[in-house]
Amino acid sequence: MLLPWYPWIKAFHVMSVMAWMAGLFYLPRLFVYHCQVAAGSEESERFKIMERRLLRAITTPAMVSSLLFGMLLVSIPGVISWSYGWWHVKVAALVCMFIFHGFCARWRKEFACDRNTHSERFYRIANEVPTVLMMVIVIMVIVKPF
Repeated sequence: MLLPWYPWIKAFHVMSVMAWMAGLFYLPRLFVYHCQVAAGSEESERFKIMERRLLRAITTPAMVSSLLFGMLLVSIPGVISWSYGWWHVKVAALVCMFIFHGFCARWRKEFACDRNTHSERFYRIANEVPTVLMMVIVIMVIVKPF
């Protein structure tokens, strides 16, 4: 039933993932810059708006659409061979990506309330997490090493 729509579903899944990843790459970078300004300053208030809009208008909707289109893809018979190990590694990395998204949302709320407790260095390191997870996911899906 969904097989004729497979290329469209896959295209929308890829576009959704790209938007989600763009948000997860940029949000921690905004946190790095936000750490450099005084709480309550005009610059801090601008970062709060940027972070809220990025998370609510782009990153979270893109995450939801990625999940929905991904679920549609795996529901098409023959798309996934459930016996291979790459699929399990991909799902584990994806769960980590959802958890990281949740942490970003929590950190954004802390900034919004002027209660950030993390350093600029912390966010610089956090900024690398989605890159590593994305690399694992792409290798699992494209190379299928096991």
